[in-house]
Amino acid sequence: MINRLCALIALACLAFGSTIAQAQSYPSKIITIVAPSAPGGITDTLARLLAQHFSEAWGQLAIVENKPGANHQIGAELVARSAPDGYTLFVSPEATFVVNPSLYAKLAYDPVKDFVPISGLVSIQHSLIVNPSLPVRNVGDLIELAKQKPGQLTYGTFGIGSSGHINMEMFQTMAGVKFLPIHYKGATPALTDVIGGHIQMMFLSVGSAMPSVRAGKVNMIAIGSKARMPQLPDVPTVAESGLAGFEAVSWFGLFAPGGTPQEIVNKINAEVKKIFSDPDFRQKSSGTAIYGADDEFA
Repeated sequence: MINRLCALIALACLAFGSTIAQAQSYPSKIITIVAPSAPGGITDTLARLLAQHFSEAWGQLAIVENKPGANHQIGAELVARSAPDGYTLFVSPEATFVVNPSLYAKLAYDPVKDFVPISGLVSIQHSLIVNPSLPVRNVGDLIELAKQKPGQLTYGTFGIGSSGHINMEMFQTMAGVKFLPIHYKGATPALTDVIGGHIQMMFLSVGSAMPSVRAGKVNMIAIGSKARMPQLPDVPTVAESGLAGFEAVSWFGLFAPGGTPQEIVNKINAEVKKIFSDPDFRQKSSGTAIYGADDEFA
């Protein structure tokens, strides 16, 4: 019995020592950050900003792999099935973990067991944008037009169950109107079609929408925050435009496969903290920082 106990203690010490050594040598090969959306959107932008910083900080290449589709399920499953060694990471919005378990009867991943939360990244406000040819200047105009043309006005989403979809479903329910959804694999393809007039509107993060708004390619008629944004004092909220209580906000976080050693999670979390101390990163991330310890984020 004593010999067996000693053997078990020895094995535990070896395993612990191996984990520490693994964390100290991390990273020693290419890191892949999976973005479960098409290139160009905020998820992709965050992943690329992190990859650039990790590469510079650690002297080891970090790359982004876009795996769009099925409301982030394709990317999530890939990460969930990856080795828990810190070399496959996942940047995702809340839909992967909060919406999908309620929306789909069966998922190819467990949103709790298959992932380790590393850190929150940012929260962002959504905006309601329309093609300039649509004869509306505010939410009231849009609701009135929609009631005249039930089911005829089209809007784009980033996929079934995405924030762009859920936000518009909530808008329709509260306003008593009906639009026609057109689903895309990412925000950028949907925005391209709003600009081109192939669809008429969508909910999109304020940061992603602003370049097209400034260029006059789309009109921003409202934002989904509780109060007007200081940067956009002339853009009303949806709530103040007749749909009291409406709010459209998303958060994004960094994750690793379940079972990733805590020492590696801590090391990545500490590096994310350094990233958020950079004003340039905070500006490029187009959101409000929600960085915190991994247990706080969990």
